Amino acid sequence: MKKLFLTIVAVLSITYADAQTQPVYGRYSVRCMGVELDGSQTLRVQGYGRNRSDAKEQAMKNAVWAVIFDGIKDGVEGCNMRPLITEVNAKERYEDYFNIFFADNGAYLEYVSLRDTKRRSGGRSKDKLGYAYDLTIRVLRPQLKARLKADNVID
Repeated sequence: MKKLFLTIVAVLSITYADAQTQPVYGRYSVRCMGVELDGSQTLRVQGYGRNRSDAKEQAMKNAVWAVIFDGIKDGVEGCNMRPLITEVNAKERYEDYFNIFFADNGAYLEYVSLRDTKRRSGGRSKDKLGYAYDLTIRVLRPQLKARLKADNVID
């Protein structure tokens, strides 16, 4: 009986420790839902904020950031997973440019659309820091790429 109890405790502690080391889902979760014929990507993005509008703005920034720097790591087949900028240290090299680009009400808003979002489709959760919302956001990838080329950020 004692041996069975110790085995159960060991399994539970390993499971708990493994769950604690997993990344927290959604702090920066981006998943590709599809690609339109014009080249734009429909993404499911999670944003955090003090309220819904802050979380919505953060989700839009996360979507554009992922397309530019990180690439899309999850989603359906056919999505363009590569980031627009593959240059090493591009974040630091063009820091001033992107600080202005991603400012509140900045230029990134020209390249996102909430047109694909359905009412009450966004998941909502609350934690100690604020609210998390899942939003469906369309990123106008070709126009964003053209902008970065015109501003000599990419070749």
